[in-house]
Amino acid sequence: FQVVSSIARDHFLSSELGSYFWQEKMGDRLRLAVGVMGNAASMLLYAAPILTFSRVIKKKSTEEFSCVPYIIALSNCFLYTWYGLPVVSCGWENFPVVTINGLGIFLELSFILIYFWFASARGKKKVAMMVIPVILVFCITAIISAFAFHDHHHRKVFVGSVGLAASVAMYASPLVVVKKVIRTKSVEFMPFYLSFFSFLASSLWMAYGLLSHDLLLASPNMVGFPLSIFQLVLYCKYRKRGIMEEEPHKWDMEKNDEISKQQLQLVVTGDTNNGKI
Repeated sequence: FQVVSSIARDHFLSSELGSYFWQEKMGDRLRLAVGVMGNAASMLLYAAPILTFSRVIKKKSTEEFSCVPYIIALSNCFLYTWYGLPVVSCGWENFPVVTINGLGIFLELSFILIYFWFASARGKKKVAMMVIPVILVFCITAIISAFAFHDHHHRKVFVGSVGLAASVAMYASPLVVVKKVIRTKSVEFMPFYLSFFSFLASSLWMAYGLLSHDLLLASPNMVGFPLSIFQLVLYCKYRKRGIMEEEPHKWDMEKNDEISKQQLQLVVTGDTNNGKI
């Protein structure tokens, strides 16, 4: 009886252990899949301003676009690239975080340089006054985390806390134009794709952080998720109004142009009849 009991116990333990490892394996695969989708969404988020900056290059003017979202996104990319490196994290456990934020650094720097090139003298001064503190904050954070803390846990907590503030600011940065959107009832200077891909990225990285049991990755996206929904609701509210208001304005311009041509033709005809031409 003892032998049978021992065999049954061993079989039960082995089945429980096998089930645990299977769940762990499936959990890792799911986390990796969500991380890959999060990378794709973040790549689209970082690349979304390409349409905006193609317009800036074409018109050779920054118009009323704000550079704030791109500078804050650069800060976020700097901090989370550092967070994912083996200096802070344990090995390459957060490799997807490193890859996408490394790409983000390249894209955001490109956008900021284009903005700086076409901005007015006042705009260039404003960009410089914002970029320099961002670089200083990153350097100070990297130095403190590398030399003041001697284990990965405390380094992750410190860098993640600073990154938390940067992430919340990044997701909230498109809100700088909300006042203008509400006042003008136009979404011309609040790009749709920036808000939409912000929604996708925040939801996926929130899921990735929760699956990884990493609240420092999940918590900023818990804030970014509702903020991006608010931006999309605002866009849907004023998008049709903007179109309806633009069309009559365009019609009025065409109508006025037609009237001007008719008046010019009457003047020319009158002068001809009077023998002045």
